[in-house]
Amino acid sequence: MKNQYQDTIIALATPAGSGAIGVIRLSGNDAIAKVNGFFQSRYRPKDLTRVKSHTIHLGYIKDGDKILDEVLVSIFKNPHSYTGEDVVEISVHGSPYIQQQVLQLFLKNGVRHAQPGEFTLRAFLNAKMDLLQAEAVADLIASNSETSHQLALQQMRGGFSSEIKKLRDELIHFASLIELELDFAEEDVEFADRSQFKDLIQRIKTTLKHLVDSFAVGNVLKEGVPVAIVGEPNVGKSTLLNALLNEERAIVSSIAGTTRDVIEDELIWDGIRFRFIDTAGIREATDEIEKIGIKKTYEKIKEAKVVIFLIDACALSQTASCHQPEHDEVLKQFEKELRDIAQKYPSKKILIVVNKVDQIDRKDYQIDTRTYPLIEISAKHKTGLESLKSELTSLVNKGLLDQNEVVVSNARHYKALNEALQSILQVEQGLQSNLSTDLLTIDIRAALHSLGEITGEITTDDLLDNIFRNFCIGK
Repeated sequence: MKNQYQDTIIALATPAGSGAIGVIRLSGNDAIAKVNGFFQSRYRPKDLTRVKSHTIHLGYIKDGDKILDEVLVSIFKNPHSYTGEDVVEISVHGSPYIQQQVLQLFLKNGVRHAQPGEFTLRAFLNAKMDLLQAEAVADLIASNSETSHQLALQQMRGGFSSEIKKLRDELIHFASLIELELDFAEEDVEFADRSQFKDLIQRIKTTLKHLVDSFAVGNVLKEGVPVAIVGEPNVGKSTLLNALLNEERAIVSSIAGTTRDVIEDELIWDGIRFRFIDTAGIREATDEIEKIGIKKTYEKIKEAKVVIFLIDACALSQTASCHQPEHDEVLKQFEKELRDIAQKYPSKKILIVVNKVDQIDRKDYQIDTRTYPLIEISAKHKTGLESLKSELTSLVNKGLLDQNEVVVSNARHYKALNEALQSILQVEQGLQSNLSTDLLTIDIRAALHSLGEITGEITTDDLLDNIFRNFCIGK
């Protein structure tokens, strides 16, 4: 029975719809021969099966005597192609009608339509890239900010792969020596130096822990940094969101409690994608709907990486002309909420932003600015927003944004790394307890299995189907 991955496949590699050109890609042992059967060179007869690899040829795709289009045909011969097979790319004019006519011609003549991600799957199966790099292809296509783009490129270049491979190779070396000891158990021979093995386990543990910890940053950079805008009602949260987005995204009103639900939108600053979340004002709710909104506010605070705590400048300044007696209560409530959030989420980044500074005479703020530096803005007049932007991007850049450092951003990799780390911790504990060699090998094999799943040395059909079904067709 013929393996489905030995078929010649075809798909449109460019987005569907009208454009200047469309690129139709074929891959498989018969790809060049299939195209050759319907290709006519513009200038002189040409056999595409005999031309050199990485060459481009001008001519026509013909269905019998009927010319479907004038095309450019690019030839990539195995193994020097994206998939490791013979690959042909036909550049046609960008008419959806022409694209479909050419696709149908080959589909009627023994070529199969490619499944989502099948070109990249074949590249993996033909050892042109490992599984980690293949997943990075999908991330690269989906990237919509500089940071997510850099993360995907880093993985495609193989930085993460080489780090995992190095760890796995060292562990395999020692595992093989330990397995050898089992064969000579009666002679009581020790092939693996236990002190070197302990050092290796310590190194692997440190590296795995670092990679696992980096997921907290990598996932945020890939999906966008969630920033919750919180504070008392009517301090200007919705006005700030609108000012940041430069559009009327949220309803602004002088009536307290206008925002009952969470409003989210995205913005890219300095290559970093931020997800801003406008929340309901924090106070004693006056009705059931507002209670639900405030509950959602605390849920979003928990999810956020950064919290912008907004306060009215008048509530902070005792001598400001706009200060009112009720502001003393607002300030007490603000300080209580700030303490509660800081205690509940000690690792949470909190920015105190003072809004409506255009309404105060003097900045004699009644708050300890040493613990929480203040950022002064007027959301209404859009002043001070650059300082806020600078502080936000600085917070992210202080993380693991060094492009030379490996950052994990894939949930599957995170799970496998965690499992490998737990197995290594078991090995470390076994070494400390002088556990027998045969019991040590169980956890070593488990660690090797988890590491192998990341790069694809160990795979199952279910795993591959789950990964590649999320690719676009044509890639």
